[in-house]
Amino acid sequence: MAVHPSHDVVNDGIIEDIAIEATEGETMHKTIQVNTNRREELVDITPQVEAAVKAGGVTDGLVNVYVRGATAAIMVQENWDDSVQSDVINFLAKSIPRGVWLHDRQDGNGDSHLKAGLVGPSESVPILGGKLGLSTWQNLFLCEFDGPRRAREVVCTILG
Repeated sequence: MAVHPSHDVVNDGIIEDIAIEATEGETMHKTIQVNTNRREELVDITPQVEAAVKAGGVTDGLVNVYVRGATAAIMVQENWDDSVQSDVINFLAKSIPRGVWLHDRQDGNGDSHLKAGLVGPSESVPILGGKLGLSTWQNLFLCEFDGPRRAREVVCTILG
């Protein structure tokens, strides 16, 4: 097992630990901690995932990006136009309104659980030539549905 050096970097509310742990079969894990500022928002984590892939040294393979927690999700979406992110939040708010679900009696966040379940906790992206195989218009987003949160954990599993 090889462990690469660890550095803490804070960038736009995203705290990242650059430690990469390699195990047999060229599988590496990296955890990114993301601070969120609103109850519902999409946070672009593409640069942090790119850094994980670069630090892992994998030329061709796959990265799985997984958020821990039942009220957040991971999505591939456009980042060029902020209106797309707003449209995603507004669509989910209209489709899954707040305050009408049985779980709201417990925590008041029944809609957050449903939105996270619908979008899903992970995305897999190919690594091609050492870079994420996303198109020009695609980025990776952490979808926050129950914020703000101090430290959402996003686990990147890199397979090469």
